[in-house]
Amino acid sequence: MHDLVRDIRLVAFDLDGTLIDSVPDLAVAVDAALEDQGVAPVGEARVRDWVGNGSWRLVERALEAALERPADQGVLEACHARFLAHYHASPVERTRLYPGVREALEGLIAHGLSLVLITNKPQAFIAPILEHFALNDAFALCLGGDSLDEKKPHPAPLLHAAAHFGLSPEACLMVGDSRHDIEAGKRAGFRTLAVPYGYNHGESVTDSGPDAVVESLSELV
Repeated sequence: MHDLVRDIRLVAFDLDGTLIDSVPDLAVAVDAALEDQGVAPVGEARVRDWVGNGSWRLVERALEAALERPADQGVLEACHARFLAHYHASPVERTRLYPGVREALEGLIAHGLSLVLITNKPQAFIAPILEHFALNDAFALCLGGDSLDEKKPHPAPLLHAAAHFGLSPEACLMVGDSRHDIEAGKRAGFRTLAVPYGYNHGESVTDSGPDAVVESLSELV
């Protein structure tokens, strides 16, 4: 096992950009929602830099970019509702599991570690995605961006997960692709590990100072 995991008892994983490349489906839903409002689509490349702070902020960024000004609250609410509807209708048609993910999860479970999923994606989308990839039994706990009062980079979801299993933060590891994951992990007292291939607003995740970086999650086992 990776040195960072040797005395760890719980591993928390981010979802989008860490386990799955979901941007193709997210971008289709964003563009469809914009078109419903009579606004020009923004395209997948731009959406890729906006993922990570939850669906509301994603739609807000897209609207602001398309309109070239802040969006009115009513328009934003309507666009967000349409985004959720479009994404709910097709959340995994183009989404792919990153290489090494399945091997990492299976290997960590085989070593007796508890796995949890902590994402800023709305809770309602988690189960369909995990079921599609036959990963619904991999995680002992799943927390979405609307599961608690706070979401990453706030440490609350991570501390909730540690407390759920009766573990100290020092026995836990946060794995993610963005500065929000690393910040949440540090604030919670978790060790932190980053992957460089995900979504981090065009920045290098190494700039956030994780304890370690791996090119593939398969390196964990």
